[in-house]
Amino acid sequence: MSPKQLIASRVAKELRDGDVVNLGIGLPTMVPNFLPQNVNVILQSENGYVGLKPLEGEIDPDLVNAGGQPAGIIPGGAFFDSLFSFELIRGGHVDVTVLGGLEVDENGSLANWMVPGKMVPGMGGAMDLVTGAKKVIVAMEHCAKSGSSKILKECRLPLTGKGVVDMIVTELAVFRVTSEGLVLEELQDGATLETVREKTEASYTVNLQN
Repeated sequence: MSPKQLIASRVAKELRDGDVVNLGIGLPTMVPNFLPQNVNVILQSENGYVGLKPLEGEIDPDLVNAGGQPAGIIPGGAFFDSLFSFELIRGGHVDVTVLGGLEVDENGSLANWMVPGKMVPGMGGAMDLVTGAKKVIVAMEHCAKSGSSKILKECRLPLTGKGVVDMIVTELAVFRVTSEGLVLEELQDGATLETVREKTEASYTVNLQN
């Protein structure tokens, strides 16, 4: 299993049958592929859909998700304009949002929309999602391509949201964000406490659940 698959499979365990879920572009779109057969979630997309199919399902080239990828829609799914879509998000009707991250800090703040030195299309719906969704999960690789930690004492990039993250899932570990700071709750297969400590800038406590 690749690191991204490992992350997606662990995030899938957090989803419950009937949850309304918004998935960010990239790695988060892999999460539905790892859901148990008895767990069905309703995928919402900020560009105006509820009831999207996972990307590995049957797709319609005339439908795209928020990342511009062709998507399908389940029977009973719905289409609507951006106003209604963001009313769903801002109104607290999304149970879980799963986003990638460039940086997360020990206070649960997230930076995920501005890449230094690169043109970006804009912040999209991330700022609304991290404040409107009931649960915010950041699914990302533990370190940047440069090798530097992405879990920091304090985010350096412009914030998507301050103190909004509930859980961080990487290929090495699972952290819960609490009022007292980060708690390391799980190690992924093959990871050690020493490796996580070496690759994590942020402070955290350890309370392993596995």
